[in-house]
Amino acid sequence: MADIKPPFAQGFGGAKQDKYNAVWVSHSSINDFLKCPRAYFLHNMYKNERGRKVNIVNVHLSLGISVHETLEGLLNYKAEERFKKPLLQTFEENWVKVSGKVGGFKSMEEEMEAKERARRMIERVDAHRGPLEKLAVKLPPHANNMPPNFYLSEKDNIILSGKIDWLEYVPENDSVRVIDFKTGKNDEDKDSLQLPIYTLLLNALQKRKVSGAGYWYIERNDEPTDVELPDIKSAHKRVLEAALKVKQAREVGVFECPRGAGGCFACKPFEKIINGEAQLVKVDEERKTELYLI
Repeated sequence: MADIKPPFAQGFGGAKQDKYNAVWVSHSSINDFLKCPRAYFLHNMYKNERGRKVNIVNVHLSLGISVHETLEGLLNYKAEERFKKPLLQTFEENWVKVSGKVGGFKSMEEEMEAKERARRMIERVDAHRGPLEKLAVKLPPHANNMPPNFYLSEKDNIILSGKIDWLEYVPENDSVRVIDFKTGKNDEDKDSLQLPIYTLLLNALQKRKVSGAGYWYIERNDEPTDVELPDIKSAHKRVLEAALKVKQAREVGVFECPRGAGGCFACKPFEKIINGEAQLVKVDEERKTELYLI
């Protein structure tokens, strides 16, 4: 259980609309669209002749999943109980889920290199637990195992969904501090919509003041790097503008790659799946998705 239960807030409106007919957007789906509308379609909308979506497994994603699941799983325990079980043991259990071709690894050497990188990240966090030993807040769960979500725009019937890696509770002023775990080698793009989306989620789904935010670049830093969350108005404007582009494309049914028929780095891998040039490595029956190795 999370240490603190967040008080509910009304956000940008109730559920008067039909959520099943709404356009759902998230940081990842908007990012897909902004990179390449064709990639957005193939990743988020396309279903094959078996009625399943398709997705790609890759080394970097698998590394990130194993680290995130290990750290975010600590939220299921009270602060004083989080590290009773060795963190590396939990990591090993999570790595099994992404081992081999299912994780996008084409050789044992490639997997061992990625696993060692991930293990060093876990060891760093274990040695510098910092905020992970403190009280935390967990956003309320939603029906049908859906991630936290709310109406970004009732008028446009757009729902924004997303999850926040960690919310540290600050008892001194009854506030929360956002912590986002980063497992990549590069800093988050300054134009990323991640912080605006976090701002909107926190405003809509809980009432506590947000006293800070930080990106924790785990591979190289012992603690989170402070970043500034945008104000709510500018956050809403930026995210809604992007979401409306997605909605418009869905309404007209046009999803073209900006580089033309030749495709780009974002859509080409999905085209290989469609063309039968990729290896099926797993069928996720729960999500009705087929996972492919390129």
